[in-house]
Amino acid sequence: MHNNRTLSRELSLLSIGLIKDKGDLKLNKFQIEEIVESALEVLINHCRDELDNCESELENASQKILESELQEGVDSSFSNVREELKQSLNKIETVMNTLSVTLDFPILIVSSGQIDIREDVNQRISKIINNLSNIDSVIDQAMDGWRLKRLPRVDRDILRLAYVDINFLGTPIAVACDEAVNLANKYSDMQGRKFINGVLRRLQTVKLQ
Repeated sequence: MHNNRTLSRELSLLSIGLIKDKGDLKLNKFQIEEIVESALEVLINHCRDELDNCESELENASQKILESELQEGVDSSFSNVREELKQSLNKIETVMNTLSVTLDFPILIVSSGQIDIREDVNQRISKIINNLSNIDSVIDQAMDGWRLKRLPRVDRDILRLAYVDINFLGTPIAVACDEAVNLANKYSDMQGRKFINGVLRRLQTVKLQ
């Protein structure tokens, strides 16, 4: 189950992704609220997609089991049948793990209506959009020869959120890095996760000023 800060970061990440990624912007609270509502819709749609995928995978696994049962009747050797069943059971286990996470989403969405979460998301978004140029410049210095603008958008936003956590919200560096890694595991690809991990390791040894 997500805690409030984790949900705030995830909603902030989805919200920032809906905002123009160039220069410092000035958005009022009402505009930010609209963006957060759109991010919630993205979260809900993600939930529906996950459930649809689970339903499809369960149907496939059930079909495999049925085929195995039919095969058992004509094949005296059960080795193939056992292998089919193992694969189906592994698939079902994966589906159930996905479902257990997905079913948390309605609770998260209800929780997102809490005032403290809304305020936290608004604060994170405001800090980023009002200080974007400076944040990006400082992160660039920790990227060891790379430039932030060369990274995919979601990877840039994850690093920006980590910066805000550390430098504006007083979050312990280890906690901010752990949360950023969790977001990367969910929203980035393998290459992005590795790169984010590298930058975050440098953040843990030298706090950004």
